Amino acid sequence: MSTVRVEPRDKSWTLTKVVAVVVAILTAGYMAPWAVAAVRDVKHWGVFWVNLLLGWTIIGWIIALVMSLRAQRLVVVG
Repeated sequence: MSTVRVEPRDKSWTLTKVVAVVVAILTAGYMAPWAVAAVRDVKHWGVFWVNLLLGWTIIGWIIALVMSLRAQRLVVVG
């Protein structure tokens, strides 16, 4: 009795798979400063725009990260 295997018609290269995973990780890390700012409840829209427009440069990404880590404004209640 013979066995029949079904395989995809076009196989992707291993390099393509590795590049796809790396790009997915970098994409998630690209907007990380904005996510940090949103979670910390600092003014995050400025961080969003700096990160979106200048994050492709390393310096722009670092500036966005520093903006997201700045001190929060606290309000004394009561």
